[in-house]
Formats: sequence, structure tokens, C-alpha cells
Amino acid sequence: MSLPCGSIRVQPHVPTSVALAQLLNEAPQDVSLGWLFGRLQKRSFGFVMLLLALVGLVPGVGIFIGILLVFPAVQMILGHETPTLPHFLETRRIAIRHIALLATRTIPLLRRMETLIRPRLHTPFQATKRLVGLVVLVLAATLMWPFPFSHIIPALVIMLISFAYLEEDGALLCISLAAALLSFSITAATVWATVSATGLIERLWTGA
Repeated sequence: MSLPCGSIRVQPHVPTSVALAQLLNEAPQDVSLGWLFGRLQKRSFGFVMLLLALVGLVPGVGIFIGILLVFPAVQMILGHETPTLPHFLETRRIAIRHIALLATRTIPLLRRMETLIRPRLHTPFQATKRLVGLVVLVLAATLMWPFPFSHIIPALVIMLISFAYLEEDGALLCISLAAALLSFSITAATVWATVSATGLIERLWTGA
């Protein structure tokens, strides 16, 4: 069917689980992160943030993951099309069987979540990308705080933001931003309590 003159053809949204399955079917025996970013295009930021946030749940890696998250976050703020990581990471070859193993566990989870998470409350793409980048950048900083279990809430919030970004779900994105604000408040309260307690201990020690 022909389109009226001056109309814009809107590409239908492809669920993330479908896009990931198509990627696996097209992949060679071994791939690089650069190849993955190129194939995922605008979804690549969401996948990078999601994977890093998943790893960020592991105790003891918060500082490292926080540093890595700075790269895609800043690039989103600057409006880049796809993320870039340090050269030694982006060119590292990965056997497709390892990615397929992760995908076989991830795709069913994505399909279940896609029954609830779907495109709605459309927001301007570039403005949304920059806002998400800014929020993730601040969350990445809170991941680096050396307090026990302080990495869990920021990592979970980044995962939530990633799902909203991947599925273009404006409603979930609003909820995610509210969760990010709550995460910032919890981190700030923890830091303040720690600093206050440290000052009290110093005064008691000095007066002893």
C-alpha cells in the first residue's frame, strides 16, 4: 500500500528478545564487542548497561563496573549512536557459544518481562538518551562507594532503566527515574550517617 505524500513510515518496534535471537542467528563463530554494538545499533546502549548492571550485583566489583558504566553514560549524554569501550575490550574476541549460553537464559526472562514492559508514553529519543545517560552516570558513581551492599540498589535501578530504554517504555522509565532518586537519597543518607558517626567517634576518642 502506498503512503500519502509527506507521510513518515514508522518502523514497528521489535521486542528485545526477538532482536537478540536474530543476532545469534546472524553471528559468526566468534565476535567482538565492536561487532555486537554495530549490529545492535541504538539498542546497544541498553544491552551494555543491562549486562554491566547484572555483573555489578556481584560483591567486590562495584568500583570496576562503575568505571566501565561511565563510558556508555557519557557517550549517551553526548548523543553518540553506539557505545565505545576501551580498545582492548572492544576488539576482544568472544566465542559465540558463550554468548548463546547467556542468551538462552536471558531470552526467556526477556519474553516474560515483555508481557508487561512494552512501548508506551513515547518520549523524544535523543532527549531520553541524554537523560538516561546522566542518571546512569550518577548511579555509576554511587556504585563505587565502599560500603557493604551499597552496590545492590544502584545496580538494580540501572537494570530497570535498561529494560525501559530497550523496550521504549516511557511509563517504566518514569518509575525507574523515581527509583533512581530514591537510590540517590539512600546513598546520601548512608554517607551522611557514616561521616557523622566518624566525627562522633573522633570527638569521643579525642576527649578520652
